Amino acid sequence: MEERMCNHLLSFIQDCNMAGQFRSYVWDPVLIICQIILMQLIYYSSLGLWLGSLDLLIQHGPSLDQIFNDGILGFSTVHGRVTMMAFILNSLTCALGLLYFIRRGKQCLDFTVTVHAFHLFGCWIYTSHFPITITWWLLNIVCVALMAVIGEYLCMRTELKEIPLNSAPKSNV
Repeated sequence: MEERMCNHLLSFIQDCNMAGQFRSYVWDPVLIICQIILMQLIYYSSLGLWLGSLDLLIQHGPSLDQIFNDGILGFSTVHGRVTMMAFILNSLTCALGLLYFIRRGKQCLDFTVTVHAFHLFGCWIYTSHFPITITWWLLNIVCVALMAVIGEYLCMRTELKEIPLNSAPKSNV
């Protein structure tokens, strides 16, 4: 089982490095699970970097509440506005993650919604209540839209590149 999983990870890495070539359309649940885990890692690590960087600017200590507590977000405080800006910037970063690791325009919305659904469950578990603030929901809708649209645009640009053909001389027919 471990050998099979390692082989899938190796083939996934090879797929990511094969820009401009055709990709297999075989349904591979191990690959999909690995991509979901990778996108979650990209989401939270880049969000942490954005929050840490922006918190340095306003001289505020970072906390997990900024990521998971819906009550932090808002326009009334500088801290709330900076946290919302970090989420917006994170959507742009994650769109690049979709480009480099998903590489399929058709799958961008699926992976974006999956990442944000897991984030919703994380917030629910962390705060012990379902997120109810309108600011949290509007911010996440905007982030889903940005990440999906920009990720799909970038992936479609890659998919529509010309396929290099062999430059060998043609035979006269």
